[in-house]
Amino acid sequence: MTADILTLSPELMNLIWLGIFIVLIIIELFTVGLTTIWFALGSLAALLVNVLGGGLALQIIVFLIVSIVLLVITRPWALKYVNKKRIRTNYESELGKIILITERVDNMKQTGKSIVNGQEWTVRSKDDRDILETGDKAKVVDVSGVKLIVEKYKEDSV
Repeated sequence: MTADILTLSPELMNLIWLGIFIVLIIIELFTVGLTTIWFALGSLAALLVNVLGGGLALQIIVFLIVSIVLLVITRPWALKYVNKKRIRTNYESELGKIILITERVDNMKQTGKSIVNGQEWTVRSKDDRDILETGDKAKVVDVSGVKLIVEKYKEDSV
């Protein structure tokens, strides 16, 4: 008798997967970026498996696999092309810039400065072993709080 209670009818499972899909789509509509669309599509795949007669375990496996594969394959593309008109914040606009070091960068001594767009920034090297001298060029690879994280700039040879 307890096995019957745990067994869900295919019709009920259709409603459950459809409900999950609808909830995830509603969440997607209210978020700024793509956050749940991958799982919504995974729930549709699980619904299809249920309609074709697959068991609950197979439905869950298909849901997870489709969701994860879609997330891994399409998220990098989506991040690159969706919300392209979004205005970058102050620190994001510094990423990738080539800057001039105005004070010796030595992570061990906690020194290093640069002036970027008229603002003075604390600068740290990505690799603690790298020391950049005043006048060196560096490429901004990250921002940590109010510090630019840089690596020594190597000019491309033509």
